[in-house]
Amino acid sequence: MPDFFDINTIFFTLWDYPMSYLEFFGASTGAVAVWLSARANIWSWPIGAVSVFLFFFLFYQIQLYPDMFLQVFFFITNLQGWWRWTHPKQNEADTNQELRISRIPTRQLVIWTLSGVLATILLGTFASNLHEWFPVLFSKPSAFPYLDSFTTVMSIMATFLMIEKRVECWYVWLIVDVILTYMYFVKGVKLVGIEYAVFCVVAAIGAWHWTREYQNYKPVAEVVK
Repeated sequence: MPDFFDINTIFFTLWDYPMSYLEFFGASTGAVAVWLSARANIWSWPIGAVSVFLFFFLFYQIQLYPDMFLQVFFFITNLQGWWRWTHPKQNEADTNQELRISRIPTRQLVIWTLSGVLATILLGTFASNLHEWFPVLFSKPSAFPYLDSFTTVMSIMATFLMIEKRVECWYVWLIVDVILTYMYFVKGVKLVGIEYAVFCVVAAIGAWHWTREYQNYKPVAEVVK
C-alpha cells in the first residue's frame, strides 16, 4: 500500500509534473474550504481542518517549518471557528442565526499590526536557527525563514479576524496569498502555488462579498451596539 503521507508517493503525473497524493488532496480540500469561506459558508471550517492536517506533513517534507507549525494552529482554530460561527451571542446573530459580519476597530488593528511585525522578527530568528538547534528533527535550513515567518504571523492574524467574521481578514489573506504563491513555486510544489494564485482572486471576491453583506445590515448592527 502506498504511503499516502509521503510527498514522493505519486498520485498521477500531469504535464510532466509528478503530483503526490498529499499535495493533491491537501490542495483540493483547501480550495473548497477557502471558496466556502468567501461565501461565509459554515462548512468551510471542518473541510479546512482536513486540508491543514494534510499540509502539516507536506510542509515538513519541503522544509517550510513555520508553515508546518502553523498547520497545528489552523487545525485548532478551524474547530474554534466552526463553534464561534454557529454559536453567536444574541446581539451578534444574523438572520441565519450565525455570527454577523463586522469590522475591526482601528485602534485594535494598529495594535495587531505592530505585534505582527515584532512576532515576525522573533519567529524568523527562531526558524533560521532550527537546523542548528534541533539537527535531528530539522536536517536542512529553513527556506525563507523571515518571509515564511511573516506569512505565518499574518495568517494567524487573518484567522482570528475570520473567526470573528471581520471584513478585514480578506485583505490580510490577499497579502499572504501573493507571497505564498511566490514561495511555493520556488519550492517546486506547483499545484499549491497555482492554488494560492487562485486564492488571491478568491480573497478579493471574499472581501467584496463580506463588505456587501456587512453594508446590507450595517444600520441594524449600529442599533444593536
